[in-house]
Amino acid sequence: MIYFNSRGFPFHRGRRLRINSSLREMVSETNLSPSDLVMPYFIREDNDNPNIEMMPGIKRHTETELMEELESLKDLGIKAISIFPKVNKKKKSNDAKEAFNENNLVCKVLRKITKKFPELIVICDVALDAYTLNGHDGLTDSTEKIDNDSTIEVLSKMSVNFAENGCRVVAPSDMMDGRIRSIRERLESRKFPDVCILSYSSKFCSNFYSPFRDALGSKNNLGSSDKKTYQIDFRNSNEALKESLEDINEGADIVMVKPAGYYLDIVKELKTHSLVPISAYQVSGEYAMIKKLQYDSINVYKDTVIESIYCIKRAGADIVFSYFSKEVAEWLR
Repeated sequence: MIYFNSRGFPFHRGRRLRINSSLREMVSETNLSPSDLVMPYFIREDNDNPNIEMMPGIKRHTETELMEELESLKDLGIKAISIFPKVNKKKKSNDAKEAFNENNLVCKVLRKITKKFPELIVICDVALDAYTLNGHDGLTDSTEKIDNDSTIEVLSKMSVNFAENGCRVVAPSDMMDGRIRSIRERLESRKFPDVCILSYSSKFCSNFYSPFRDALGSKNNLGSSDKKTYQIDFRNSNEALKESLEDINEGADIVMVKPAGYYLDIVKELKTHSLVPISAYQVSGEYAMIKKLQYDSINVYKDTVIESIYCIKRAGADIVFSYFSKEVAEWLR
């Protein structure tokens, strides 16, 4: 509890510190720079559809298109991107074996980025929803229930596969129990001690993921099924904190809250109770809501986006994943 001893007006005038822009800048409590931002990209095969109907302004990139896009990103100060593949239907399977194929779409793109942009941090999503026939983040058993322990074996192989192809940050977003320990042990045993684990540790079962699933090509596979048995109930905060602290104990270097805007209380709690960097993901549904609003001018749009990112930072996030990241970096410059 903070106690504020005030002699009252006129000794206290809060407006003194807001009287002009220079003073407001000098005393601002939250700062934002392009290096705080991660830009997510969707990647596709050459013959696949680039358009994402539910996410205006965002498209799926081929390898060549992504290389061109990253050239334009180079001078904006953004240090990291994350990549998500739209896997060809023919390559999806019940055992998700494409996830650890050394020549899968992610690995091919990784090798190109590592060669052309060696300083850029590429964060690779570790989950099976892009690779499974049922659209779930994990494998299922004969009764169609998620098989936790067989899933973390595949996730560990997937993580090593990415590391072998140049990934420096693997990001398990699956929410299986024990996957961080398994991945950390496997990376250590395969001589990848410097690969970071960014754990989606407080990933809620949210209604704001729908545009992402459409972009990833898993929406139809998932159908009417849901992910409530492994993603966190949005009514719970202690559970999210517990999961994050457990992931840190198991070897996570960075933890994440997802979604961001509706879960700022969780960001704040994690910042208070842990010592690792906190990331937050402004997800596809949050992006789409802002993007689709009808503004009377571009400046109102810009100010709304900037406000949304600053609020995530203010709550305690050190790193912000956002589909607005490139635009925000351009505005900050």
